[in-house]
Amino acid sequence: MTTRRQFFGYAGAAAAGAAVSGGAVIALDNDKPQEQAAARLISPYGEHQPGITAPSPKHAELVGLKLLPGTDRAALGRLMRLWSNDIVALANGRPAPGDTAPELAVANVALTTTVGFGPRIFELTGRKPAGLDDLPVMKHDRLDPAWSGGDLLVMVGADDAVSVVHAVRRLVADAKPFATPLWRQSGFWNGTGSDGQPVTGRNLFGQVDGTGNPAVGTPEFDTTVWSSDGPDWFRGGTTLVVRRIRMNLDTWDELTRSEQERAVGRKLSTGAPLTGTAEHDELDLEARDADGRLMIAENSHARLSHHSENDDRRIFRKGLNYVQDNGPDRESGLIFLSHQADVAGQFLPLLARLDAADALNEWTTTIGSAVFALPPGFQPGGWLAQKLLG
Repeated sequence: MTTRRQFFGYAGAAAAGAAVSGGAVIALDNDKPQEQAAARLISPYGEHQPGITAPSPKHAELVGLKLLPGTDRAALGRLMRLWSNDIVALANGRPAPGDTAPELAVANVALTTTVGFGPRIFELTGRKPAGLDDLPVMKHDRLDPAWSGGDLLVMVGADDAVSVVHAVRRLVADAKPFATPLWRQSGFWNGTGSDGQPVTGRNLFGQVDGTGNPAVGTPEFDTTVWSSDGPDWFRGGTTLVVRRIRMNLDTWDELTRSEQERAVGRKLSTGAPLTGTAEHDELDLEARDADGRLMIAENSHARLSHHSENDDRRIFRKGLNYVQDNGPDRESGLIFLSHQADVAGQFLPLLARLDAADALNEWTTTIGSAVFALPPGFQPGGWLAQKLLG
């Protein structure tokens, strides 16, 4: 088979049932039971930006923006103040200042907004986090500038697609004096099972996508995701890699189920490793079948991305499925999102290993790539990146 392309990532969408951190959860809708309403409103405040640890949203839009000429450090600070006010209002179901469609601002849709800075921002501000540089182009990459780079990132997620579109519209409008959209990507995710309980979720290959993530709130998660050194303003922040991965569903469908599972290293039915019975069973990388073959193949995605094969490097990955229609033609794929404290130290070695040998390269091609530093969250009376831009 001829090699095609790229990275599917390590361990997965937000862990099933993971608690939302980064601020108190409150309820504003008195027409619903308190518990039900509270579960759908995520406070915009907290030590960390809350969208990072929230489960992958049902609907999301990412916008990469390019700074306009003349936007300096002071102007960037004004934009962060504007956006912080918008984020608080929209999360609580209130119209943002100057909202031209205030009826579209509704509460209890689990709306989160996450903001990031691309590498070029630090030419204005200084104090760039170590290792935050554009990723090198991998052998299997076919990067399109239409999906790559960016000075700023804003990502909005919610239960409701209309709320996402409305929030992005307001944020982009407020950014107009400072920055202009460079690319937009929309995606979706189903993290709820048929019984209504949280599940890991599946990508468009049918794969349970995200089983091996460190659990939110554990020491392992904290050391994987949050920066504890480097510039003072970045402590408690994280980095984000955004990779747009096109998936060849037609040729994937030509495989037998056993061939698909051997490429992944996991059972499609449950997400269990081929050496186990349940999704979260540990991989037995030494197990062999009756013919003496490794049950989890040397080039399988599960083996190559496992932390034990990568000097214990870990990431926290989430995903969004996407479809892009152009008349009768449809492109399908995954918006791969990887959080880690250090892009160069954690993510890049893993990416290089997968690019060299991952069986899934045959059916995937990365067509977009961007990296961002995500500042810590903010508290009432404060604003995003205040320590950097204040």
